[in-house]
Amino acid sequence: MSAVTLSQVARQAGVSLATASRVLNGSQRRPAEGIAERVRTAALELGYVANAQAQALARSSTGMVGLVVHDIADPYFSTIARGVQHASQEASRQLLLAAAEAGDSSVFSAVSTFVAHRTDAILIAGSRSVRPDERLIHELQRYRSNGGRLVTIGQAWLEDSGAVTIDNRGGSAELVRILAGTGQTRFAYLAGPDHLVTAEDRLSGFRGGVQAAGVEEVAVVHGAFTREGGHQSARSLAGQLGAGMLRGVTVLAANDVMAIGAISAFRSMGLEVPRDVRVAGFDDIPTLRDYVPALTTVRLPLEEIGYLAAELALGQASDIVRNVSGTVILRESA
Repeated sequence: MSAVTLSQVARQAGVSLATASRVLNGSQRRPAEGIAERVRTAALELGYVANAQAQALARSSTGMVGLVVHDIADPYFSTIARGVQHASQEASRQLLLAAAEAGDSSVFSAVSTFVAHRTDAILIAGSRSVRPDERLIHELQRYRSNGGRLVTIGQAWLEDSGAVTIDNRGGSAELVRILAGTGQTRFAYLAGPDHLVTAEDRLSGFRGGVQAAGVEEVAVVHGAFTREGGHQSARSLAGQLGAGMLRGVTVLAANDVMAIGAISAFRSMGLEVPRDVRVAGFDDIPTLRDYVPALTTVRLPLEEIGYLAAELALGQASDIVRNVSGTVILRESA
């Protein structure tokens, strides 16, 4: 059985096709209520299902917001997504989610799909590459020039676009300063991927903090922003120094899931945290409350960050850039 058409609805209601379209597709130009009621009744009787694209054209809005994240399984991104979802629901918008784990090319694919579906706004949560894909930048510029709203989370990607920026350098430097103030003097760093701006900013903050505090930088190891990346980086660090030389070292990880992976690796080497080696992370993801030992970290208001980004994307804030700083949280691990 073929789908009921708008022409059939118009014929049954005794109105023109244009009038039926204005009623059912949400146009600002509406006929008299009596006529509109006839059209709605005909549509209900025939079982007509409105065309979402036609509705979007009539309203000049799809009512949809697109969010791109790097890994929805990572609590960092899922918590930000929850904040975006809450703000979208309050604004009566539907949230579309895309996971883009493979770098700029995957982000480009997600953004292009959202553009094709005429989403009212696109939010990108996650670090910009040190050398961004020119195709991606061009696609974002084209989207904005056609009236789309863009908000990036982490860094500002385009001039005059919305952004929720995070003080990654300052958070890392403050973490070193506070830990050095407790008497810790030897520091190693498990950095994220060296092609991401967030990883480079947090590493820069670590090194600035080490220099300012007058403590020792033992080693820096790059790895993936994942639990497995932290585990492998910790083992690489032990390979560089020797497991025995890790005793008394404070190991900072570029994010919490890396720190959790590192602690697992140290345990497999027979090292106990914090007795033998101290560990700290960054982000304060919600799942940390169930982890032992409790992890020292830099707390970011992740759900609030997502909410703020959605406010910017939906035009509900007077400014286009919000800056967010972290707070050092001292716990058992360091």
